[in-house]
Amino acid sequence: MDVAIVKYNAGNIFSVVHALNRLGVDPIITDDAEQLAKADKILFPGQGHALTTMQYIREHRLDEIICQLKQPVLGICVGQQLMCKHSEEGDVDCLGIFDVDVKRFTPSVNKEKVPHMGWNSLTALKSDLYKNISEQQFVYFVHSFYVPVCDWTIAQSDYILPFSASLHKDNFYATQFHPEKSGSVGEQLLKNFLDL
Repeated sequence: MDVAIVKYNAGNIFSVVHALNRLGVDPIITDDAEQLAKADKILFPGQGHALTTMQYIREHRLDEIICQLKQPVLGICVGQQLMCKHSEEGDVDCLGIFDVDVKRFTPSVNKEKVPHMGWNSLTALKSDLYKNISEQQFVYFVHSFYVPVCDWTIAQSDYILPFSASLHKDNFYATQFHPEKSGSVGEQLLKNFLDL
């Protein structure tokens, strides 16, 4: 199976590479349209700032490439947020695959810390991405911005308010959490993605 990771100016790509290696997959990291088009599965992971990351994506015409992909694509963390319509982080228009805006967490009267960092449970699971994963399993998050619960939500979590832990539309899947840092649950999710 040919698995590609979209190369752009985002951090944390190599932990995804290592997680795939543990599943017996040796992915390529590329921003080449031809290589991405012929891959069986594509991951769009990373940590970074929405504005500067979208600038890089547009400069390298990756926005056109990603939106035209027909095989299963998995966005992770910033990857999920960049698949949305607009982000409050840098007030930037994103890829628009999911017609929903990314919002900044605003601490409530309890003065929760932002960014949200740590383990949170998943609820309202839908889609084959969550095959053999039960409700209330814990996964690892690091984020200051969130996608509200919407028509494409296939998993929820709760920090300050309920938010989309995961999205799905057509061949595009995404997680706000880091499956590569989420132990056996994250490993099962990556396996499920590879099996789609």
